[in-house]
Amino acid sequence: MVTKYDLVIAGVGGQGVVLASRIIAKAAITMGYEARTAENIGMAQREGAVVSYTRIGRGVAGPLVPESSADLLLGFEPAEAARSLDKLGPTGSAIINKELIVPVTVTTGQSVYDQQAIFDFLKEEVEELYFLEATKIATEAGNWRATNSVLLGAASSLDNFPISPEVLLEETLRNVPAKTRDINEKAFELGAKTISWLKTQSA
Repeated sequence: MVTKYDLVIAGVGGQGVVLASRIIAKAAITMGYEARTAENIGMAQREGAVVSYTRIGRGVAGPLVPESSADLLLGFEPAEAARSLDKLGPTGSAIINKELIVPVTVTTGQSVYDQQAIFDFLKEEVEELYFLEATKIATEAGNWRATNSVLLGAASSLDNFPISPEVLLEETLRNVPAKTRDINEKAFELGAKTISWLKTQSA
C-alpha cells in the first residue's frame, strides 16, 4: 500500500468533477486508506472552473494538494487541466479528456481558445501524458454523461494508482442512478482499455 497519493481533478461545472473525487475517496477508504477531499468551485455552477483535490494514504493531514506534488492530474477539460498543471509533481501522470468546453468569452469574441497551444503546452510539461476522447467514448457506451466513469476507469489502469479497478468500479456504480449502471460500467471498462492500449503505444 502507498503511504501517499495526491490527485487533482480539473474541469468545469456539470462534468461530475466533485462526484469523481468523492468516488475515489470512498474507494480509497474501502481499500483501508485515509482520504481527504476539497474543492475550488467557480462562481458559475455550470461551466465555471472546478478543481477538486483528493489525498490518499497514511496520516493525511489536510485535503489541499501542495504545488508540484500531485501524482495524477485528471483533466476533464484541456484548458482547465493546463490551469492546474502547477499542482502536478515532476514524476506525476496526467490523463486529459480532449473534449473542449469553450468559454462564453470565446463565443462572444472577447478571448481566444487556442486548442493546439494548450495541447502542445501539456505535451512539453508532462512526461507521462495520455489524451483520450473520454466524452466520445462515453457516448459510445450509451451516454456522454458517463465521461467521468471513462476517466475513472482510465485512472484505474495506471501502474501506480493505489485503488484496485474492481473497488473503484464498485464505488462508481454505487454512486450513479440504477438505470445507468450498465452504461457507466461499460464506460469505465472502455476507459481502462483505452489507457492500457495507449501505454502499449508509448512503450
